[in-house]
Amino acid sequence: MTGRNTNPSGEDSLIARYFKSLATDPGAFGLTDDAALLKAHEQDLVVTTDAIVEGVHFLCDDPPDTIARKALRVNLSDLASKGATPAGFVLTLALRTVEDSWLAPFARGLGEDAVRFDCPLLGGDTVSTPGPVMISVTAFGRVPGGKMIHRHGAGPGDRLVVTGTIGDATLGLDILKGRAAGAALGGDTAAMDSLVERYRVPQPRTALSQAVRDYASAAMDVSDGLAGDLAKLCTASGVTAVVDVPSIPLSRPVASLLASGAVGIDALVSGGDDYEILCAIPENQFDAFIDAASVAGVGVSQIGTIVAGTSAPKFLDAQGRDIPLQRLSHSHF
Repeated sequence: MTGRNTNPSGEDSLIARYFKSLATDPGAFGLTDDAALLKAHEQDLVVTTDAIVEGVHFLCDDPPDTIARKALRVNLSDLASKGATPAGFVLTLALRTVEDSWLAPFARGLGEDAVRFDCPLLGGDTVSTPGPVMISVTAFGRVPGGKMIHRHGAGPGDRLVVTGTIGDATLGLDILKGRAAGAALGGDTAAMDSLVERYRVPQPRTALSQAVRDYASAAMDVSDGLAGDLAKLCTASGVTAVVDVPSIPLSRPVASLLASGAVGIDALVSGGDDYEILCAIPENQFDAFIDAASVAGVGVSQIGTIVAGTSAPKFLDAQGRDIPLQRLSHSHF
């Protein structure tokens, strides 16, 4: 994402018009060079990348500003789960056409979130494509040396904690696609809008990153489904887990749909796009973590316990009976 020529190309003009104002970090050099410079400040740099693709992660008629926010926020969610503070990002944008009616709100939404989360644009690339629109963000974060939180590290007796609520986004997509969730809500427009918003605009828990860094033994963000991502964390840590399903936090609309039988718990824990943090907290750190989360203004819920073993995590109902899951998570392949 550069603008080097005195006779700018179409790409250079696009970058200058829509994205140069977002490059506020001195190391971005106003997007006039082939690379950016990101100072480590004697800290470790954490790097994560995620792409979102039209028809897979967002719909063709989603508002452009929400697409931009989602592209950045899914990466910020990863940084938060590693205990990292955002430092900046690079953007690759593959477009079929160049239209001001799409690019202007896209750039505005991206710029507002870059300011909100103190994560400036550092550079990137723009290309044309005959296929679906694709936005790829690589985000950088900082942690004190050796303090990044990994998927591995959870131990037996750790409390299993998740932020926010689970299942909203998958039902938001259900509503947008005209499936059963919308009809089951019986015209509750406010409820439907809240679920759709959770699908379109994730809420990365960046305010909790220091608490995760200070108290978690292992953590990751929930992007492909709570059940599947918990299985990944347990495998990396060489443990398993027992989940108390009634303790899984649900929003009011989702709880209503679950109680009515319109949706099953398996759909909620295997659906993607939650972008919450799943972490293991040692017993002797739990109270301090809860206090830190309260100060940060992020809701957290204990949903189970890490236990010894290598079998798949168990999901138990209110009577302690095992709930069989038809699938664990969303999969691209």
